[in-house]
Amino acid sequence: MAEAYIIAAVRTAGGKRGGKLSGWHPVDLAAKVLDELLDRTGIDPALVEDVIMGCVSQVGEQSTNVARNAVLASKLPESVPGTSVDRQCGSSQQALHFAAQAVMSGSMDVVIAAGVESMTRVPMFTPSALPQKNGLGYYMSPNIRKRYAGVGDFSQFMGAEMIAKKYGLTKDALDQYAYDTHQRAIVATREGLFKEEILPVEVRNADGAGTGELHSADEGIRFDVTKDGIAGVKLLQEGGVITAANASQICDGATGVMVVSEKALKTLGVQPLARIHHMTMIGDDPVIMLEAPIPATMQALSRAGMNIDDIDLFEVNEAFAPVPMAWLQVTGADPARLNVNGGAIALGHPLGASGTKLMTTLVHALKKRGKRYGLQTMCEGGGMANVTIIERL
Repeated sequence: MAEAYIIAAVRTAGGKRGGKLSGWHPVDLAAKVLDELLDRTGIDPALVEDVIMGCVSQVGEQSTNVARNAVLASKLPESVPGTSVDRQCGSSQQALHFAAQAVMSGSMDVVIAAGVESMTRVPMFTPSALPQKNGLGYYMSPNIRKRYAGVGDFSQFMGAEMIAKKYGLTKDALDQYAYDTHQRAIVATREGLFKEEILPVEVRNADGAGTGELHSADEGIRFDVTKDGIAGVKLLQEGGVITAANASQICDGATGVMVVSEKALKTLGVQPLARIHHMTMIGDDPVIMLEAPIPATMQALSRAGMNIDDIDLFEVNEAFAPVPMAWLQVTGADPARLNVNGGAIALGHPLGASGTKLMTTLVHALKKRGKRYGLQTMCEGGGMANVTIIERL
């Protein structure tokens, strides 16, 4: 079977809500990442055959095919098409899967998989908050409501609470996890471990004018974090265990990877960072919703002929602390290999951009540590999960 290779992976540093990336139109921010991928590889922009871009809230500034708009705002020629993907939080991980599948099928040789989300300018839940009238305009159709009678809305927040209860995860344990992930992110930032993967961008004012300041470090990291501070954050639900401190942060950001065939490697004379070793996608219970990475990981390892100890580093998206904690409990993975540079609780979760964000961090972490195999997975709205296994080259 033909192979697919990653030859470049880059991301912006995460921006807090209303923070240093809030002055950027998401299309222009995504275009900066596309341009950086071209600069890092040095390839002719006209050789790019498609741009596949993850984005969850595809309304307003992120509407009307944000991928194509990012192409038109970039250095890519008009001949390069673009398409936008919504697989909820796994949108840009799915973009990577589509890009790899296009290359492995032999139909394309050079594809960019990317993601963008400005959660400041296009707030979470905006698409589902559009006007409803006389029962019309609700995303849950009559058939879904009949099939899941008594459930109400599918809720990630409730799913997180359900996972914590199912796996016996206390609030103290969740808060400790949140503290630890901040510590890993702090160390990674101070030691410059993100430097190679981050594209510094100029901070812009609300009117879009540049300020001269460069944004080059993840803005959500709390360098003064304390265990007491995390423990003191109010519960999102009375009697629950989930707080804003042990859940992922709202974040603005753009990310991308360039995927090529073996033929393109030789023709372009570029060196690969990693090879796509395996891809899996599953659907699971949409009510508990966030548990899907567990069976998805087990299925991926089985199909790849691997076991959990064969994997050197893991990136499991920290949508909520119970997700990676339950995943660790079931898979038996070594916690020291998980989210080694911190996760979304500290670094932020820019929804549709997080898939290629995690992949970018995974590729560079494997390189820096001299490790071979990496596995990425993330929970997704509706009860789904992607798994990608890569081999560093």
